[in-house]
Amino acid sequence: MQSKTYGYVRVSTKEQNEERQMIAMREFGVPDSAIYMDKQSGKDFERPNYKRLMRRIKTGDVLVIKSIDRLGRNYDEILEQWRTITKVKHAAIVVLDMPLLDTRQGRDLTGVLIADIVLQLLSYVAQTERENIRQRQAEGIAAAKARGVHMGRPPMKTPAGFSSAKKLYQAGEITSRQAAGQLGISSTTFLRWVRQR
Repeated sequence: MQSKTYGYVRVSTKEQNEERQMIAMREFGVPDSAIYMDKQSGKDFERPNYKRLMRRIKTGDVLVIKSIDRLGRNYDEILEQWRTITKVKHAAIVVLDMPLLDTRQGRDLTGVLIADIVLQLLSYVAQTERENIRQRQAEGIAAAKARGVHMGRPPMKTPAGFSSAKKLYQAGEITSRQAAGQLGISSTTFLRWVRQR
């Protein structure tokens, strides 16, 4: 059976542009129909198109990725996926940005050792960068809160008529759902406001 070449492209958010990776895939010769793409974080491998790709890959096939962090950003899982693709499925991997990580050629023991060391190092760097991003986000949020910047949605203003609806509700003359309906809010919001105000 003839081997096939597949490409995998990943961007972390729907706003990010995948074009740079797509160009690299086409330049390598991967047909568009064989490129699988996820717009999702690299924290784990619970990605629909990656899973679809893994079901497709067979012995002798080649998987092309632009860089190791496009595969993922979790150190242990990158190593596990690499092992699954190369040792269990007996497919090859080509990392375009790192020629040392090209398992197509028959390699001697030294070549395999160097590739393994480079893979472990790059996987470590990918996970460390993900952790740094999370830390920078947390620090940015903390700094913004310290400056008095309100995070999230602005609080809803209490609608006119809340006080009278609250009195009727507390007197048992209307239900929370009826009161909320009169005010145009949810009953959950109404009950929260009753407790707070």
